[in-house]
Amino acid sequence: MTTLLHIRGIARGINSPLVGRVTRNINKETELSYFLLTPNVDTKTTGHYIGILTSQQYEPTAQSGLPVVYRLATLSHLEEGDIVVVSPEGNVNTLYRIGSRHNTLLLTERCNSNCLMCSQPPKDRDDIPYFVWLYKKLIPMLPKDCRELGLTGGEPMLLGDSFFELLELLKSELPETELHILTNGRLFAKSELAKRYGDLNYRRSMLGIPLYSDYYQIHDHTVQAKGAFTQTVSGLYNLAKYDSRIEIRIVLHQLTIPRLVKLAQYIYKNLPFVEHIAFMGLENMGYARSNFELLWMDPVDYQRELTESVMYLITQGMNVSIYNIQLCLMPEELWPFMRKSISDWKNIYLDECQNCSKLSDCGGLFASSAKGAHSKFIKAFNS
Repeated sequence: MTTLLHIRGIARGINSPLVGRVTRNINKETELSYFLLTPNVDTKTTGHYIGILTSQQYEPTAQSGLPVVYRLATLSHLEEGDIVVVSPEGNVNTLYRIGSRHNTLLLTERCNSNCLMCSQPPKDRDDIPYFVWLYKKLIPMLPKDCRELGLTGGEPMLLGDSFFELLELLKSELPETELHILTNGRLFAKSELAKRYGDLNYRRSMLGIPLYSDYYQIHDHTVQAKGAFTQTVSGLYNLAKYDSRIEIRIVLHQLTIPRLVKLAQYIYKNLPFVEHIAFMGLENMGYARSNFELLWMDPVDYQRELTESVMYLITQGMNVSIYNIQLCLMPEELWPFMRKSISDWKNIYLDECQNCSKLSDCGGLFASSAKGAHSKFIKAFNS
């Protein structure tokens, strides 16, 4: 079952978005940064809140003039301390889940690439001012013991100066948190940006940058951007010059598999400074769904290329992981490199997996794969 991250009710007294933690404690004595969750707005409260979120079906009577969203279908998915943003339209979006290791901040839906398998196709609208405002509110509220946090897009580097402002805020507020930034790396071809990032000396920050082929035309075609290969490789060298931590990410599909071994060799010979290489199964969302026939390849059918690529890099002393692929589809020699990588809010297991003896070791599937967009060779291990 996937996790609910968005609900909608009827808002009253909300004129602009509000960001806050949630609590069920009706006597919360704290600063004004909490929404009260309650099934009944007429419950007498003594605490201080930004507003009230309720599943009550009828419009509540005024209570201290607090903003309220009522007629919400459920509140059960929210834990004490989760952080939400509430809009004047009655949308309640979960920004941070206290019990999850898979919290990610979407910095923009704009992108300078248009990848054929993008699971979240870019949107050409100026959402950057809103997201910057939102995260400047959110970041100081995040728990100081947050272990890891992702930044993603779109292309985060399109935020320009605001990207660096948010990084400086994260470094200041969460100095012990591991930060993983997904970027296509193209804008780091500008040496001054790579230097600015390096000058932050943010050692808990790693950049995840995709490289889909050792041959420029295949990479450019995959990301639908002429010159992207040259820009990305230039960006990688610029970042290495400033000792930045880098992960190479490779999505596995019909366009990347034929030269996968050559790409592994290219990475070792030309990019030996990267810290980690991630081979990733396809997520059947967005453009990947509409380009399914062009891209989809059963993991069983690329076992040989993936095994040769992984073992080559391992032999050269490089750090390798395999994401988003089920254990039963890969030879046992690759199991030590397979991770439970799918975010918990979109991670499922098929019915036939429920009695598998390896279930607790397997990363499962994307929820978007449930309706047949997965390997026909998935089977339970019985021991």
